[in-house]
Amino acid sequence: MLRLPVAIALLALSISACAREGAPPASSTSSAKPAASAAASQATEPTAVTSESLQATASQETTGEADADERGDVVLERLAALPAEQQLPGGKWKAGANYNPLVPAVPTSVPAGKVEVVEVFWYGCPHCNALEPFLMSWLKNKPEYVEFVRVPVTWGPVHRAHARLFYVLKALGRLDLHQKVFDTIHLQGHMLVSNDEAQTKKMQLDFATANGIKAEDFNKAWDSFSVTSDLQRAEQLTERYQAESVPIIIINGKYKTDLGMAGGSAGELLALINDLAASEKRR
Repeated sequence: MLRLPVAIALLALSISACAREGAPPASSTSSAKPAASAAASQATEPTAVTSESLQATASQETTGEADADERGDVVLERLAALPAEQQLPGGKWKAGANYNPLVPAVPTSVPAGKVEVVEVFWYGCPHCNALEPFLMSWLKNKPEYVEFVRVPVTWGPVHRAHARLFYVLKALGRLDLHQKVFDTIHLQGHMLVSNDEAQTKKMQLDFATANGIKAEDFNKAWDSFSVTSDLQRAEQLTERYQAESVPIIIINGKYKTDLGMAGGSAGELLALINDLAASEKRR
């Protein structure tokens, strides 16, 4: 069990969820929308998370200097000037409204002929938890050419601790426990993190061994070079993706979108992902 002060601090962090510390408040941005409302209505969330806190944290901000904004405008103009066969379905999605170009684009690591779709997430985020069942369903039927990748944010100590757990499970070939981590945090109220690194490791080790992972294997992965490298790359990618809140979706390193931009529902977001991916496949 978490000590009371730690539990209160972590609960406060989860309630302020899904936005990077220091990001503009939702009320000060034109993009503020209850992005996760539709997905959240179909998934169980912690009772401590109120509708007000969800709405306050659901805006998805993009940051950038004036020169980046200007380059973004150029990219939008180029998108509008693409041949008809390379544009998205007429009138359905609009650049700058339903998705934004990433400037500069982020190189992908998928094979030729594939289109990369990245979800930037945090285990402690109620919106990411609500979206997960829809993503899992989509993965069963996604286009064959789509390569799906998850990247955890590493904004602060709690985020980094959860990101390390994700990469440890990945290194051990146990991402079948991905949903169970969400369930442990959001259904059981166990954040799997403490303000003490040794205690955090013990919590996560207990979770792992309770789910069939040998302690020796967990400890080896925890301290491995590959996990450390993955964490460093995740930090670099979330900066390049300009991730100021989660969940966000990156298509082929070129476009960024989220639930709010897509229209507010998981179904609309997945349709937008498919259309953007198909557009990239045609290029």
